[in-house]
Amino acid sequence: MTATVFVLNGPNLNLLGTREPDIYGANTLADIEAMLEDKAKRLGLAIDFRQTNHEGVLVDWLHEADAAGAKAVLLNAAAYTHTSIALLDAIKAIGVPVIEVHLSDPVTREEFRHTSYVGMAAIDEVKGMGGPGYAVALEKAAAL
Repeated sequence: MTATVFVLNGPNLNLLGTREPDIYGANTLADIEAMLEDKAKRLGLAIDFRQTNHEGVLVDWLHEADAAGAKAVLLNAAAYTHTSIALLDAIKAIGVPVIEVHLSDPVTREEFRHTSYVGMAAIDEVKGMGGPGYAVALEKAAAL
């Protein structure tokens, strides 16, 4: 049976490609998904790629990843990274390792982005690499 990695994306990431491309790059979320599908095949993995603008849905999906026995979760919680204790608690409550992903490097941006509640429970992070950072995170997940 092929191991599955959940790739969960938070608010406003559905606008990638048009949203502040100087910060987030020109890749759309569909571009990132296609790149990851190819990478996953080469790594012998399956991915379950999702996006939502709703915090509780991300919490539900983290629970679902655990219940499904996922190998790992790649989580780009976007703005919820810096605000969501609910996501922190959900990550701590599940047995699936979570790798935090960011297109930009939050530490080089506004001060409020310097705190990561996701990072307080994630096992690793990939940041500041744009869309290709997801592939780096997937390689880390494959190595678990």
